[in-house]
Amino acid sequence: MTTSPRARLIALLPSGRLLPEFVWHRRHRVIVRLALLSTATLLVLCLAWGAGQPVAVLVLAAVGGPLLVAAASSLGRTTRSAATTVSLMAASVALVHLWSGVTEAHFAFFVMVGVVSLYQHWVPFGIALVVVTLHHGVIGTLYPHAVFGHGGMHDPWAWAGIHAAFVLAASLAHLAAWRLNEDQVLSDALTGTANRTQLEESARRLLRDGVRASLLFIDLDGFKDVNDSRGHAAGDQVLLTVAERFRRSVRPGDLVARIGGDEFAVLLAAGPDEARSVGERMLLALSVPIGLDGGLATVHASIGLATSTDPGEHTADSLLRDADLAMYLAKARGGNQVVAYAGGMAEAARRRAELQQDLGHAVPAGQLEVHYQPTVRLSDGRTTGFEALVRWHHPVRGLVPPAEFIPLAEESGAISEIGSWVLQQALRQGAAWTAAAGHPVRMAVNLSPRQLMDREIAAEVTAALQDTGFPAGQLTLEVTEGVLVRDVDAVAGQLEQLRALGVAIAIDDFGTGFAGLSYLRRLPADVIKIDRSFVNDLSAGSPSATLVASIVELARSLGLGVVAEGVETEDQRRALVDLHCGSAQGYLFARPEPAERCRPAAELLSPSAVRA
Repeated sequence: MTTSPRARLIALLPSGRLLPEFVWHRRHRVIVRLALLSTATLLVLCLAWGAGQPVAVLVLAAVGGPLLVAAASSLGRTTRSAATTVSLMAASVALVHLWSGVTEAHFAFFVMVGVVSLYQHWVPFGIALVVVTLHHGVIGTLYPHAVFGHGGMHDPWAWAGIHAAFVLAASLAHLAAWRLNEDQVLSDALTGTANRTQLEESARRLLRDGVRASLLFIDLDGFKDVNDSRGHAAGDQVLLTVAERFRRSVRPGDLVARIGGDEFAVLLAAGPDEARSVGERMLLALSVPIGLDGGLATVHASIGLATSTDPGEHTADSLLRDADLAMYLAKARGGNQVVAYAGGMAEAARRRAELQQDLGHAVPAGQLEVHYQPTVRLSDGRTTGFEALVRWHHPVRGLVPPAEFIPLAEESGAISEIGSWVLQQALRQGAAWTAAAGHPVRMAVNLSPRQLMDREIAAEVTAALQDTGFPAGQLTLEVTEGVLVRDVDAVAGQLEQLRALGVAIAIDDFGTGFAGLSYLRRLPADVIKIDRSFVNDLSAGSPSATLVASIVELARSLGLGVVAEGVETEDQRRALVDLHCGSAQGYLFARPEPAERCRPAAELLSPSAVRA
């Protein structure tokens, strides 16, 4: 792509951060007052040194006149700063002439260059350079004694060049200081990407210029687990790698920024379709595990998208806020996706924040309840155990779906307290059913990612087993497959400790987290649970049937049990039987129910009774 000579020239000029509006106005007012003071001082000198009234009028016009332009609020910043610079440089010229070219009078030029550098713009520097060159060259030739108080009067253009060189050097020094300061103020110290300040200023510039602007707000899923299990040094390495992958995923001209912790943002001069494409490339870039000193780690991302093409007025702050709201919805939907902002998300965020606050009181207030869903052996329809599932009865909102409050509990940390409570309740119920049945009743309890990464989880499970009297051999602890690929080595260590207690380990939602044989061979697992999304599409010859058959064969080769989740129809049950799947759960057999409404665990159910 070719560019015009003018564009190439502008690209070579010193450029940098535009001052925020309120900062520029504050500095401009101070510089205008200084120019007014210079005007008054020069008028006093005219009278004191006997320069006469015509000279005084000329000084007033040359120094004070441009300030009328500088004070016009309807004009742009560049024009007003240029007018103030002309006034200050005219004051320097007047001082040199009033002082008959005394060398010390020329120092005023350097003082004024320092003053106009406060504008942080190349136009004032250019004006200063032009004024010094023309004044010393032209006026120095016509009136050498008025400009030079030394031998420079014999070669005014040479000395004009010398003075101009000094002014240029002073200007470049100010510009260098300005840019070096910007590098520190506008960049993230760890990743070298832009920081929040630069992101907001760039967004304001795009919106001010009427350019379509889109903002991607990115929060890393699973980063806290890596940070907690591997240490902050490993966490920093992940952030560096993620930042580099983001830089390679965006287009030329897009701005990548780290705005705090594990949160990033990308600003694009583009519409929603182009922005979504960039976001999806970023998700793809994160699908590859990151190599660390202690092994591999995988993080994904929840991405929210907001754009200036959405209805309503937009500011940099509103784009960030809307993209942030969309990101939280992406996270609530399971993460690893891009969600665009839509009307109503602010209300949803308010509801979400209120729920999160109420969730902290749910356990002590007795609002939680454990429901139990049986696991059925497909060969004979017998109930082999139960899975404990938590439910929340909110005093105002009623029954809150687990898909809504479990992610909130994970975020806030309340999941640890909730998980401990569920474990105690489930083991206590399992012990009661075992005693009533006269034979072992298995109980499965889910472990959240936060619980699993807690180094005290083995001690917590041991204490719960001892308190309830429930045998460790009858307990299955379920962990989601997505947790495994985040940090397989750390997870494997925790699972080894738990398995050493005698409990079984089940890999839940298998097939959705990109784990495979290489992961399973390293994990101390006993059961694979096939995700319901594969069961829903079971039919002869379907891709899901082929995948389920492969998972069953994989489990058989590794000596693992298999449980299919979400079985709702008789056709699905028969298909699973034909694929030699061992056990299943789902509404076809029973919905999750409170303990008092569950069938007695000791009852041996016939296939027809199970499906009733």
